[in-house]
Amino acid sequence: MADETVGIIGAGIVGLAIGREITRRRPGTRVVVVEKESGPAMHQTGHNSGVVHAGIYYPPGSLKAELCTRGRLLLRDYCAERGIAYDECGKLVVAVRADELGRLDYLEKRARENGVPGLSRVDPAGIREIEPHAAGLAALHSPETAITDFPAVAAAFAADIRAAGGEVHYDFPVRAIRRETGRIRIVAGEQDVTADRLIICAGIHSDRVATLAGDTAEPRIIPFRGEYMRVRPDKADLVRGMIYPVPDPRYPFLGVHFTRRVTGVVEVGPNAVLATAREGYTRADLSIRDLAGIAAWPGTWRMARRHWRTGVKEVRGSLSKSRYMAEAMCYVPAIGAADVDRAGAGVRAQALDRDGALVDDFRIHRLGPITAVRNAPSPAATSSLAIAEHLVDRIDLP
Repeated sequence: MADETVGIIGAGIVGLAIGREITRRRPGTRVVVVEKESGPAMHQTGHNSGVVHAGIYYPPGSLKAELCTRGRLLLRDYCAERGIAYDECGKLVVAVRADELGRLDYLEKRARENGVPGLSRVDPAGIREIEPHAAGLAALHSPETAITDFPAVAAAFAADIRAAGGEVHYDFPVRAIRRETGRIRIVAGEQDVTADRLIICAGIHSDRVATLAGDTAEPRIIPFRGEYMRVRPDKADLVRGMIYPVPDPRYPFLGVHFTRRVTGVVEVGPNAVLATAREGYTRADLSIRDLAGIAAWPGTWRMARRHWRTGVKEVRGSLSKSRYMAEAMCYVPAIGAADVDRAGAGVRAQALDRDGALVDDFRIHRLGPITAVRNAPSPAATSSLAIAEHLVDRIDLP
């Protein structure tokens, strides 16, 4: 790859991690990252919960399990090297009902197979020792689950690329991708970049950009807005680290949880409500094009038939702060609707297959000299440096 040009579409944390990895491992390669926004990490990277996952949830043998485990260690070391906040405040995954104990058993088995460091199972007294104001029948404690500042990490990756002689161009909305006699032209209005290879890391727009390069329509990105509540300062000290529910195995979403930020703020959330725009961070954001794309995809209706009850529940919680907090209070009874304010929101790029299946694992497509990262949900930020290693290891393979 030496003396070649590699174009990367998307300056979120994954695209920038890949660009950085190429500059480190393949000297002489020109790396050019293009991004439609005015800066890095403006969408999923800049709106997530800041959690560095330890690998509890992911099926053993999956890319998520493999790359999360490796990525956490790489990220921890990188943050230490660059002086970026990184706090191993720990996580409790709490069962509050008897019917959740079997799922907690299964989750513990999966976490141990994934080698989650320091994992322990605790009883109600153990829960209170770790989180004095939490309630539950049993919990898994992951002491090395951490929090960090992912936008700061992404900005540091961008700085690394430039320091190594690479380029990061903002305000570059890609409109066309053209193959021209062994080269690839990336076009944004009157701007263009020509590359020998192209890597697409377009996040919420990954399917649209990949189809510009000739990839299949499947999977389609369906946007889900995740809304947060912020715990008022007088109650923020009631949560020391992270308190999560036992996840429902039918969904890739982890459910509403309590998370401490590196700033000291404690947030509750996110929920998962179908968004009316791919960049729909508020209820008022509406895109006819995005809604038409959601409605036209056969998988949307198949998903809706299977999960409409959950969808209705999420919408009710979105509209009512009391409903939103009713479930959260099962875990921390002392924090209710009067103790929180509405905060920001993020949009999850949920990949959906034509048959209505929610895509859970990372999914990467190869199109000759073009590589498209088609699905990179949580723990993509945690795994970003390992995803970069994985992709660069394979970029030359036929």
